[in-house]
Amino acid sequence: MIKPRQHGAARVWVLPTGPLQENTLLVAGQAGEGFLVDPGDDAEQVLALVRDSGVKVRGILLTHAHFDHIGAVQPVREALAVPVYLHPADLPIYQQGEASAARWGLPFTQPEAPDVEIAQGQTFTAGDLRLMARELPGHAPGHVVFVAQSGEEPGFVMAGDTLFQGSIGRTDLPGGNHPQLIAGIRRELLSLPDETAIYPGHGPATTVGAERRTNLFLR
Repeated sequence: MIKPRQHGAARVWVLPTGPLQENTLLVAGQAGEGFLVDPGDDAEQVLALVRDSGVKVRGILLTHAHFDHIGAVQPVREALAVPVYLHPADLPIYQQGEASAARWGLPFTQPEAPDVEIAQGQTFTAGDLRLMARELPGHAPGHVVFVAQSGEEPGFVMAGDTLFQGSIGRTDLPGGNHPQLIAGIRRELLSLPDETAIYPGHGPATTVGAERRTNLFLR
């Protein structure tokens, strides 16, 4: 059983999935309700995590639609009977998931269309958990990050493939834009308190302060 990381009343579980070790995140509040973020692969493991955690999942939130972040969407949405949320600017990438995975020689289940569009500033509520979507394109046209609202200050962010420990998301893929990504990181992430935890789409968690001080890509 994966142990959650505690942020006040909220908990975050991190499950690396698939050959690209994409971080599927399960986040819940004190009331035991929450969301799955980017179920990338290994649907059985994702569903086992949900079952073992006891969390009532209210929806699947997608930071963006690259195939390694959406590979388990269809079986998980069917098993949990929950809606899928995606920014509309990433819908073309979502629809090309199977073709993109095939270029890597990887098996992939193409998910059916998302249920709900994500917009800038949209708030997602599950029990006492509140997440806010912030648009942060550059790695993908419709990339968003989800900022957890904890009292007056955000306590953590699901950052997808925007900001990593010591690195940033690649911008050489279709729809990528390096200046746009850097500007978005400064606007939406570095504007948060230094102690804010960053949960990236790959690799270990970090903090806003650590990346502000040491990330060479942000200098």
